[in-house]
Amino acid sequence: MNITAGKAVAESVRTTLGPKGMDKMLVDSGGSVVVTNDGVTILKEMDIDHPAANMIVEVSETQEEEVGDGTTSAVVVAGELLDQAEELLDQDIHATTLAQGYRQAAEKAKEILDEEAIDVSSDDRETLVEIAQTAMTGKGAENSKDLLAELVVDAVLAVADDDDIDTENVSVEKVVGSSIDQSELVEGVIVDKERVDENMPYAVEDADVALFDGAIEVKETEIDAEVNVTDPDQLQQFLDQEESQLREMVDHLVDIGADVVFVGDGIDDMAQHYLAQEGILAVRRAKSDDLKRLARATGGRVVSNLEDIESDDLGFAGSVAQKDIGGDERIFVEDVEEAKSVTLILRGGTEHVVDEVERAIQDSLGVVRTTLLDGQVLPGGGAPEAELALQLRDFADSVGGREQLA
Repeated sequence: MNITAGKAVAESVRTTLGPKGMDKMLVDSGGSVVVTNDGVTILKEMDIDHPAANMIVEVSETQEEEVGDGTTSAVVVAGELLDQAEELLDQDIHATTLAQGYRQAAEKAKEILDEEAIDVSSDDRETLVEIAQTAMTGKGAENSKDLLAELVVDAVLAVADDDDIDTENVSVEKVVGSSIDQSELVEGVIVDKERVDENMPYAVEDADVALFDGAIEVKETEIDAEVNVTDPDQLQQFLDQEESQLREMVDHLVDIGADVVFVGDGIDDMAQHYLAQEGILAVRRAKSDDLKRLARATGGRVVSNLEDIESDDLGFAGSVAQKDIGGDERIFVEDVEEAKSVTLILRGGTEHVVDEVERAIQDSLGVVRTTLLDGQVLPGGGAPEAELALQLRDFADSVGGREQLA
């Protein structure tokens, strides 16, 4: 029963494998439609209750986390191993013997693959592009894989550090409209926000960028307090004091030379007015992830206390501008000295098309990253699998006991 459930899961994604793989249309309980041939996406959308079948789903999820692609292949291979195991179990071979045989075969397979692997480095751009294209083959992005593969390689190389490559630093913005071929890579960050005041500049060139993870608002008391006002003069003094606090905050930003400020929380209306007067472009309620990416891109530092911001904490961008993209206004931070955070703008005719292109891009980013970290790559087209089959059959003859049957 367990084997049958595992095989059923593998069978559900088998037809999506390879360059001739077919798409699946999935409809959830809420009526949302997903069209894809990405194995892990299909399995996540399926409502699976059987514990053995869920173990096969976990195989695909682990493959996705570790490599970023190859989820369908992993599930199909797992299904075939279960199918072969079923035949051997019918011959009264014990399950522990089968498992031991599979482990010995896995160890030998790793040795064979290490011997067949081809060394690759970040300088071997042609190979990296081919790897990125392979990850998109058979998916919705295949017709534009030449362009998209180049964008993916550029993006991964841009965010690579000396000891790691975090693809979280490659932000993906989806735009419905136009064709996939008009997708582009922005060497910088796109923030899905607008400037807070219409009187602020639309664009700032050679901008010094302040990153503040707080609020430019009047400070509130830490305990609940009431202010009793007995005459209008006292009320005016109270309001003047609040304005003075906000003015000091803005003056501090002016003094350190900030041209643009990204704020993680709110900006008081009066502070917005003062910032606009000084010609500073301000963005409020920027996400924490956006602030981190801005810090990597501009070389700035995210500060949690406005009074602690100094000129050395400012980042730099050749251009910060509010632009229209797909009918939405967003802030573009570009022309940075060393783009350690980049943004891929993916375009497509419909929402389903853009979603599928994004899935292909995420797979491609994952495999290029893994290739650069491992420094090795295998031939494609099923060649490694055929070589493993031949060599493992020869190896089985040297294995004693009934394990060789596995």
